[in-house]
Amino acid sequence: MPRHCRFFLLFSAAVLVMAGAQAADKFANPVRERLLFDADWRFNKGDPVGTAAPAAAAMASWNTPAASPDFADARWRKLDLPHDWGIEGPFKQEYPGETGKLPWWGVGWYRKHFTLPAADAGRRIFLDVDGAMSHAAVWINGHYVGGWPYGYASWRVDLTPYVKAGAPNVVAIRLDNPPDSSRWYPGGGIYRNVWLVKTAPLHVAQYGTFVTTPRVSADAALVNVQATLQNDAANVAGAQVATAIYALDGNGRRSGEALARQEASKAAKVGAGHQAEISQTLRLPHPRLWSVDSPQRYVAVTTVSVDGRTVDEVETPFGIRTIVFDPERGLLLNGQRVTIQGVCMHHDLGALGAAINLRALERQLEILREMGVNAIRTSHNPPAPELLDLADSMGFLVLDEAFDAWAEEKTPNDYHTLFVAWHEKDLRAMIRRDRNHPSVFAWSIGNEIPEQDSPEGWKLAARLAEIARGEDRTRPVTSANNRIDSGYNGFQEAVDLFGYNYKPQEYAKLHAHAPHIPMFGSETASTVSSRGEYMFPVSDDKSKGLADFQVSSYDLSAPPWAMPPDAEFRGQDDNPNVAGEFVWTGFDYLGEPTPYNSDTTNILNFTNPAQQQRAAKELAALKQIAIPSRSSYFGIVDLAGFKKDRFYIYQARWRPELPMAHLLPHWNWPERVGQVTPVHLYTSGDEAELFLNGHSLGRKKRGPRDYRLRWDDVVYAPGALHAVVYKNGKPWTEDTVRTTGKPAALQLVADRSTLHADGTDLAFVTVTVADKDGRTVPRASDRVTFSLNGPGDIVATDNGDATSLESFQSPSRNAFNGMALAIVRTRVGQAGKLILTASAPGLGSTEITLNAN
Repeated sequence: MPRHCRFFLLFSAAVLVMAGAQAADKFANPVRERLLFDADWRFNKGDPVGTAAPAAAAMASWNTPAASPDFADARWRKLDLPHDWGIEGPFKQEYPGETGKLPWWGVGWYRKHFTLPAADAGRRIFLDVDGAMSHAAVWINGHYVGGWPYGYASWRVDLTPYVKAGAPNVVAIRLDNPPDSSRWYPGGGIYRNVWLVKTAPLHVAQYGTFVTTPRVSADAALVNVQATLQNDAANVAGAQVATAIYALDGNGRRSGEALARQEASKAAKVGAGHQAEISQTLRLPHPRLWSVDSPQRYVAVTTVSVDGRTVDEVETPFGIRTIVFDPERGLLLNGQRVTIQGVCMHHDLGALGAAINLRALERQLEILREMGVNAIRTSHNPPAPELLDLADSMGFLVLDEAFDAWAEEKTPNDYHTLFVAWHEKDLRAMIRRDRNHPSVFAWSIGNEIPEQDSPEGWKLAARLAEIARGEDRTRPVTSANNRIDSGYNGFQEAVDLFGYNYKPQEYAKLHAHAPHIPMFGSETASTVSSRGEYMFPVSDDKSKGLADFQVSSYDLSAPPWAMPPDAEFRGQDDNPNVAGEFVWTGFDYLGEPTPYNSDTTNILNFTNPAQQQRAAKELAALKQIAIPSRSSYFGIVDLAGFKKDRFYIYQARWRPELPMAHLLPHWNWPERVGQVTPVHLYTSGDEAELFLNGHSLGRKKRGPRDYRLRWDDVVYAPGALHAVVYKNGKPWTEDTVRTTGKPAALQLVADRSTLHADGTDLAFVTVTVADKDGRTVPRASDRVTFSLNGPGDIVATDNGDATSLESFQSPSRNAFNGMALAIVRTRVGQAGKLILTASAPGLGSTEITLNAN
């Protein structure tokens, strides 16, 4: 893992010992500690036998054995967090495809035994949970101390009244994931990091610092740092706050001396059990601005003292930038237009499930950056904190989204069951947690909310928008709207920035109707495709291109509400006031396998006669055909992280300065000799000539609203397709696709060869099935088996096939269109060489060496 990413986890935990390091020589303990609390938990699926949980309101008085410190949990499963019980499976055909055909629902218990040092007596002890799916309830030493129902929220419980310093303690957490509570795979379990936080009784509250930059120029920036102090002890009369600002280097560490300081504030009184806010404004000379191209960051160090004695210290990373949405010019970042080249992302990490992993997130962003992505929409919920840390350091804008439902339901047990009691708490918690991140440019209060076209819907939107503005007036509030009426019925006036889902035809109409409202494509395209699959004949009818539970990769297929990328591009090019788009989706994700969401009575144009016959028999016997699809087809990148053809149409548009060309389809079609086999080209050039075995098939030039070049009458013959691309009349780049030989060997390539031996770092190793000349065989499906020698583990395998119901934990997997993936994880504190071997019948074996340091 690159050093800057590894530092995020270390930085968070550094405040393990760092947050009060300057005062360590004066006091027995650091003034604040934040300890990663993920190791050595016990887990049990389900409630102990003979117990029945009460309603949430009665949870505090529930005398359940599993919460008792004396409960015998030695036979429970040992594991480390983060943990997603659903990804462990098994897949079952009868489970809903919409949520991934995995068992993510139900009850789960987690227990951890730990000893608190005797020196912690008198300190406040908190448990911070970044995310637990869902309806969490927490006990310490048998005493109920609280919880949080929303599975995507980050939250805190206070252990202080019942935790014992210098003695053993037991924390127990019960989760209850209702069925029918999600439209996609939510995961199950404590799937994000957990922290033990220790402070003095007078301390900065959770999410208690807020950094804003009310005035920015080349000469100086005014930086306002607001600190909320929490006093959990007797009245304090002399509380003071001092602030210093440092630059952060590329690794996220303080660089050099303080660039600005504000000495201790006037002494303030903080009553017992009360809070006090203290603000300081500093002048930072010659600021370096945060942008997507140069993500410079700073850190504000807030020191709290009483009568000259330091009692707390908190570090708050931030960035200095200006964001303005102009109705005519779109997004102005630091005064310059930046087109939003964004993707929507669900929170799962493919074969790893919902359990957060820093390296897996970083890999996703690296692949997206290569495509030209500069923005992420956290659809449709608050993200893991690590995603925002990465976005800050790597230079991604983030649209931070709160909800997929308000008071009206989409599924029987979704967020509408919590909305009345919890919407304000959840929205405020998200904004307070995330408002110091320079990457976050807007708050989204909802996605495709049913209330958007109801007569009273705008009032509810206005209520949520005001909550958001009450927490942060530096960013606009928006929502993602799929109903045309929402742009005209008053709903559009409740937000600051209007997002349309799948409505490029409405951009001009809405701008004429409400020229004062900035707008963007909050969700676009929803093209569906399967990597390496091509269906014939090729049709521009978006409902075509479906067969064998796969979708053609000519990138012309889409559900009824959606469209190919080209249509959205035209909508934006015809309406330059539109700030940009968030494509659905960057990566494939678990669940929602549109267009194969549920069992069907359609034979689905099976291309294999034997499959057709089996489907016909199944239809006759059962009156339906069972669909195995368990993950989406929407991704520009497949579930394993392999690029689909669609990757390159976006790269051509979003990176016009990059000489690139991508021909499709592959050229292994022995059954199509003499048949028309269309050829498409995605390129950043503007003209190209296509050759088949050296013979020109014509030179084509892109028109002003053309986003691909097409040769739709090519007659297949084996050999080589070659495209020569020009830009402005000059040679620009080339691409070639050749007919390969039969599978002859396996090849292994790792995304990284050097790992950290910390028990979380990952290597993603791609295996390709190659012919004798080393070229990937694009239709190969050979069975590949992986094994690992050394201090690590193969934690998952995948191939990007949305129809595979094989366990992600299986060490063997068929290649899907020539490719498969193995994910290798290191072990804590165990350095050494890790030798991964891949073998397949008839293809021999090959190996690759990784180093864990």
